[in-house]
Amino acid sequence: MRIEVASQMAMETRRRLQEEAREIGVSEAYISSLVEDFYTKVRAHPGLGPVFDEVILDNWPAHLETMKRFWESIALRTANYHGNPMPLHKALQNAKPEHFGIWLSLFEETLRETAPNLEVVEYFMGFANVMGERLSQAMFS
Repeated sequence: MRIEVASQMAMETRRRLQEEAREIGVSEAYISSLVEDFYTKVRAHPGLGPVFDEVILDNWPAHLETMKRFWESIALRTANYHGNPMPLHKALQNAKPEHFGIWLSLFEETLRETAPNLEVVEYFMGFANVMGERLSQAMFS
């Protein structure tokens, strides 16, 4: 009985958080566009592009789909992403600590260019800052 109640509470919390995100303008369509635009910038960046290309190779379409599921899981609480980003990021042999600042700057720049409002920028940047910090610590500490 307790498990059922906890499960129902978790589902209700997820539903409420999804609704709040959608109310400010977060949608699957926006996430898809954000990921596409952001990784276009990453690939074109002289410092970040080669770091990602050496691991992703010609698998960019699959990587972009994975990133869309990842961000849907984070921003819309969909649970569409099943994986562990830590080992994947550790595979970036030529990544340097300063790359995380560049990554965050490009992400924020993309958000500011594409987001329907400032709330969406702040919403995504909250997640991005936490993820960047955790990944950076895991890779370089």
